Amino acid sequence: MSDTTITLIFLAFAIISFMLEKIPLALTATIVAIGLNVTGVLDTSSTFAGYVNSNVILCIGMFVVGEALFQTGMANKIGSLVTRFAKSERQLIVAIMVIVGIMSGFLSNTGTAAVLIPVVCGIADESGYSRSRLLMPLVMAAALGGNLSIIGAPGNLMGINAMTELGIESGFFEYLPIGGPMLICGILYFALIGYRLLPDGTTPGQAVVAAKKDDYSDVPAWKQNMSLIVLVLVILAMIFEDYIGISIQISACLGAIVLVLTGVITEKQALQSIDLKTVLLFGGSLALASALDSTGAGTLIANGIVSLLGDDPNPIIILLAIFIVTCALTNFMSNTATTALMVPIAVSLAQSLGADARAVIIATVIAGSCAYATPIGMPANTMVVGLGNYKFKDYVKAGLPLIGISFVICMVLLPILFPFYP
Repeated sequence: MSDTTITLIFLAFAIISFMLEKIPLALTATIVAIGLNVTGVLDTSSTFAGYVNSNVILCIGMFVVGEALFQTGMANKIGSLVTRFAKSERQLIVAIMVIVGIMSGFLSNTGTAAVLIPVVCGIADESGYSRSRLLMPLVMAAALGGNLSIIGAPGNLMGINAMTELGIESGFFEYLPIGGPMLICGILYFALIGYRLLPDGTTPGQAVVAAKKDDYSDVPAWKQNMSLIVLVLVILAMIFEDYIGISIQISACLGAIVLVLTGVITEKQALQSIDLKTVLLFGGSLALASALDSTGAGTLIANGIVSLLGDDPNPIIILLAIFIVTCALTNFMSNTATTALMVPIAVSLAQSLGADARAVIIATVIAGSCAYATPIGMPANTMVVGLGNYKFKDYVKAGLPLIGISFVICMVLLPILFPFYP
């Protein structure tokens, strides 16, 4: 059996396993990586290169920096501060989406949603508004905000890693030209139309099913302030990477070190904040991406897509195909896993057409974040199913129009800002 065939078999296994989730996502990625090594498709060095990838180190550093904001209660304080000024339900929805969207751009979007869900539940209970009308905008803002920077979501780093391997320079706000307008339009959508599509009435069991609200009153103010200061300094260091000569990975690690040394968080809290599932999924997926490239399996898939699109496909048609396929997958399987699977295929597609890979990579990453239409598309969606008493159709009703808006923004801005043939 050829290496190409073996790689395609493991790709099929990964897709099916990611969709069914009978096997944990990280374990699936690990099985694929080890399987590719045992079958001789990848050597040992190539198999484990992804696990020590510089972007994995960046993830680990930012896990710790973000955890300090959560552990000290500063994230809650920021959320409560912003929502305090909302005088109506619609204003509250907008305020929640603004703060969650911005925070998700610089912290884990799932972590941001997790820490603010209890805050919003408390606001809903105290104000008399239905949780079901506040929680869905929150989780969708988390997904939208993750596209503001390269650290907003793990899938973003997979796209950046692909660009780096192709020798394409990228910046901290690589996705912002597309992600920024998407977030703004998403907020406007819920403010003008989307709020009408949210489930109406009081959430059944709202008084019984209570979200746990942590008490941070005993946390010293200096720790809260230090967590915010370090986060801001790390972000600034990443933005001005070229000027200060320190890579973004080192900046993240320095921030994590300062927070532990100063006692803002303990070593145990720092270690517990590192999401090994993401690290293992990232490393295993990069091994699969390497095999797709080295065996020519990615090119084979890309050529198959190209042949379906015609002999001389229009760039817009290509973007359309990438967006639809990736978006469809991400609503039924992990958005991180979807991005990991689709990025190497998108790169092969661009190379087969002699096009600029940046455009297809960004399109793939953005489409991979559009998991708005199902409760299983991303962890944050699942977190609020019970608290909001949502049904599957509630996500479809509110999420599909948002996917349409994201799609239009991408189709308009991508060819202008990131042309296929610059």
